Amino acid sequence: MNTVNETNLASKEKLVADLKLVIADAEELLAATAHQTEGKVAELRERVALNLKEARYKLADAEAAIRAKTREVARATDDYVHEHPWKAIGAAAGVGLIVGLLIGRR
Repeated sequence: MNTVNETNLASKEKLVADLKLVIADAEELLAATAHQTEGKVAELRERVALNLKEARYKLADAEAAIRAKTREVARATDDYVHEHPWKAIGAAAGVGLIVGLLIGRR
């Protein structure tokens, strides 16, 4: 169950990073067309600028939610490790062994 939460958080973080890239590209496009003042182009630029502003606010909200969820998952993991230290040590040793075997095969 914890792995599913971590996977979801990673997906959301990638989505936020991708959205930041799209916003940056759109802003660059707006800057490149700044000298064009024809009617439809100017109207489109205004709409895009407004949508980008809204997207930035929504992105900030999404980042805050991701941070909060990350803290929650970290707290839950910390609690689990404190309640079950030997299971955590065993799991870490098992993962370390598997990684070591995979690296050793190369």
